[in-house]
Amino acid sequence: MSQLTIETNVSEIVTVLPQSADLFRKLRIDYCCGGKISLREAAEQRELAPIDVLAKVQKMEEKWVSRQSMHPSSFGEKTLVAYIQEKYHESLREELPLLSPYVTKVARVHGERDPHLLKVLEIFNTLRKELIDHTDDEDLNVFPMILKFFENPSEELKYKLRPHVAELEEEHDNTGALFHELREITNHFTPPKDACGTYRLVYARLEQLEKDTFEHVHLENNILFERVKTHLN
Repeated sequence: MSQLTIETNVSEIVTVLPQSADLFRKLRIDYCCGGKISLREAAEQRELAPIDVLAKVQKMEEKWVSRQSMHPSSFGEKTLVAYIQEKYHESLREELPLLSPYVTKVARVHGERDPHLLKVLEIFNTLRKELIDHTDDEDLNVFPMILKFFENPSEELKYKLRPHVAELEEEHDNTGALFHELREITNHFTPPKDACGTYRLVYARLEQLEKDTFEHVHLENNILFERVKTHLN
């Protein structure tokens, strides 16, 4: 059961549930410099009903918890593909556009003092494009081919699948290298001691993005694609 209440500080809510920053931004609730006040007080300042804002936060939290609670290694192929699409592909399509303005803002505001943030922005923009293109290719082309292959294996599908799986694994390696560089230049996503709330938010969400992406890649490389490759040999 959620420990978040209307008396929880806004800044604490964003620390526990970084995605809630999107909601607060939309509602024009300050979670950064003015975030050291309760959700009740912050909502009332915006003439919003605190209990309604809390309900929105808890709905986001429930969605996040449900995505963390499943154990996909024993799923059949159809369920595993659906799980990857729902938990990771949909999440990427939600998170990357939402996170982009924050990364851009931090680079613009603090890039002169901390020039590595300009590189963070460059890497993030590369990741954003490559991850969306990659997941689109999987959803539209490769995953349907994999499911068709498991339903009715054929030499023709074997021939088609081999280069696709190899290409996806190579793209996963490239993604891993980008995240490694991101982690190195951010000192393992450790913000400066005097960093503002948005700066800290960006680092927290980039680290969460790395975690989710590595879990995503693990499910594909080591479970789904391994099952495919045992039938391709």
